[in-house]
Amino acid sequence: MTVAIRHQAAMGCPACAAAPGVDDVEVAPEAGQIALSLPTIHCAACISRIEDGLTAHPGVRSARVNLTLKRASIDADADVTPAEMVGVVEGLGYEAHELDPGTLNATATDKAGRDLLMRLAVAGFAMMNVMLLSVSVWSGADDATRDMFHWISAAIALPAVAFCGVPFYRNAWSALRQGRLNMDVPITLAVALAVVTSLWETALSGHHAYFDAAIALVFFLLAGRYLDHRTREVARSAAEELTALEVPRAWRIEDGTEVERPIAELAVGDVVLVRAGARVPVDGEIIDGTSELDRSLLTGETVPVFAGPGQAVSAGEVNLTGPLRIRASAVGAETSLHRMADLVAIAESGRSLYTSLADRAAKLYAPGVHILSALAFVGWFLYTFDMRTALNIAAAVLIITCPCALGLAVPAVTTAASGRLFRKGMLIKHETALERLSEVDTVVFDKTGTLTAGVPVLTNADVLDDAARGVALALAQGSAHPLARAIANALGEAEAKPAEVTGIAEVPGYGVSGRVGDLEVRLGRAAWVGAEPCSETATYLKIGKAAPVALTFEDALRPGAEEAVTALLRADKAVWLVSGDTEPAVKALAERLGIAAWHAGVLPEDKARIVAELSDQGAHVLMVGDGLNDTAALAAAHVSISPASALDAARVASDVVLLGTDLSPLAEALVVARKARRRITENFRLATLYNIIAVPLAVAGLATPLIAALAMSASSITVSLNALRLSGRRA
Repeated sequence: MTVAIRHQAAMGCPACAAAPGVDDVEVAPEAGQIALSLPTIHCAACISRIEDGLTAHPGVRSARVNLTLKRASIDADADVTPAEMVGVVEGLGYEAHELDPGTLNATATDKAGRDLLMRLAVAGFAMMNVMLLSVSVWSGADDATRDMFHWISAAIALPAVAFCGVPFYRNAWSALRQGRLNMDVPITLAVALAVVTSLWETALSGHHAYFDAAIALVFFLLAGRYLDHRTREVARSAAEELTALEVPRAWRIEDGTEVERPIAELAVGDVVLVRAGARVPVDGEIIDGTSELDRSLLTGETVPVFAGPGQAVSAGEVNLTGPLRIRASAVGAETSLHRMADLVAIAESGRSLYTSLADRAAKLYAPGVHILSALAFVGWFLYTFDMRTALNIAAAVLIITCPCALGLAVPAVTTAASGRLFRKGMLIKHETALERLSEVDTVVFDKTGTLTAGVPVLTNADVLDDAARGVALALAQGSAHPLARAIANALGEAEAKPAEVTGIAEVPGYGVSGRVGDLEVRLGRAAWVGAEPCSETATYLKIGKAAPVALTFEDALRPGAEEAVTALLRADKAVWLVSGDTEPAVKALAERLGIAAWHAGVLPEDKARIVAELSDQGAHVLMVGDGLNDTAALAAAHVSISPASALDAARVASDVVLLGTDLSPLAEALVVARKARRRITENFRLATLYNIIAVPLAVAGLATPLIAALAMSASSITVSLNALRLSGRRA
């Protein structure tokens, strides 16, 4: 019944179809509400699989997955823990990270877009009705009939203009309060003057009224504003996402007992327990336990590092294989993860200083329009000493020169360019991203997860005979270590059969052991199996007293990475590789791709510093990255791109999201961006040419409402058609 009622309301009122519904109301997070980040989901099948898996878990009442935000919202009983939910999702084959619902805004509903669409619908409905009445006036309606049509037009147009033009009025007032001009100032003045003049003319039984021009102007500009909004997602703070990724709770050791406490209650000196598979909640030092730590999200290191007593750890690292006791040296806002969030916030604020082409045009155009209209008023008043005639002509000048074409110049092009790039697998998020992308002369790549897939691949399975393959497969299946998973995947694809290995046990921080008959078998670190470590990423298999065998790995290239780098170098772009991974791995990849400038072992703040230094030297930097360690650099760059598989924080900090796994569209994006900028410039020239032709007509007093409406429509259509040229292959 409720659905039917809402449907009928939508049919009756054009605003109802776009108005926010009951489901759009934001609800504060309550007990039992769990939020998870799901960076690897990519389609409807992923959504269905995860939702079904979560709802099947005991105690879960409902689960919803948002593909755009790559986030799951779970309503569960109080005794269901986030760790359980993470385990369920990972058991389904997807990566999951706990988020703190209390620090997240409800951004699933695009309220700004819905608001613009609602106002656009009302403006379109009103414009059609006013235009019908205007056609009758233009066709020869006279005297009382003409006056009646004008008053009916006023009754329709006045509330519509007042309601639909709110975005322009609000922006114009904000600009004026700050002592500056933007494109919305002449729009607001033109609408206001058109309405006042039309009311005056109607009250005096005048021949011409501009109600149709006023509402048409609002409609066209709302269409442009909505198109511009639709080319990107509503911007969310990357710093907020980083904060949400901080672990909200930790197990503190109190009098020898493990007690779960909120992070806010932890203090320097506390001892916390971090179980295998959990994220480290504090900066500190390991005082007990051995394990391995996955630092890839923070540093970009592809291989987990050994963790033992005396070693320093940072918040955000993942403990892989064994429980650790850590004495906290920094908590809350003092942790390295939180400091990274601060770096992102600072970098984001710096990027907001970029002035778009539309704003730069407004600085020249707005005062010119105002001066021209004022001069027309003064000139005609001195010529005729008729206030009514002078005001009508001043209004006509302001209306006919109002930046309808200029208001559409940028959004029409960005929509066409964004559509072309979307078909190539790239989503433009920020309104000025294309303009900034067209200025790029330097490209900085992260390594792990960006140029490479971020997943180790076994490279020398042929060194094992059939018996050794069976042993290696059985041991690898007994561990969740990334290298063990790589062995299991490679040997499984080769159709190897696991050997009968008994007593399989994982030794945290070292590897996996077991027995084949009377022989002890081990798979793990070089020192643990008695092998000499090699220079490559490797793990070692030892069967009985036989010599250990090194199994080596490489981080496979992401599809299209080689093509993208080659195309950028051919286009004379400076290409840098900046990674937190080890020097041998970074050097090997740089040599393979022909990248001369590279840095290894770089910390997150150093990445942001390198980008800032390049910018200070006059470079326009494009940063391409995917991890937490890249977020500050992504936000600091002139423009940034991240893959859809990136963590939420990296995707939010970037201006463009690469939807697929292929990197090859990167070079084409720069070409399309340059063409888009050229089309925007052409549109500004077309708008200027239109004004050169239209202004003399308006100043001469020849701009009737019919001419004004036709001129605005012609300029808008011309600009839109020029923008559509960008959609073609040979644009």
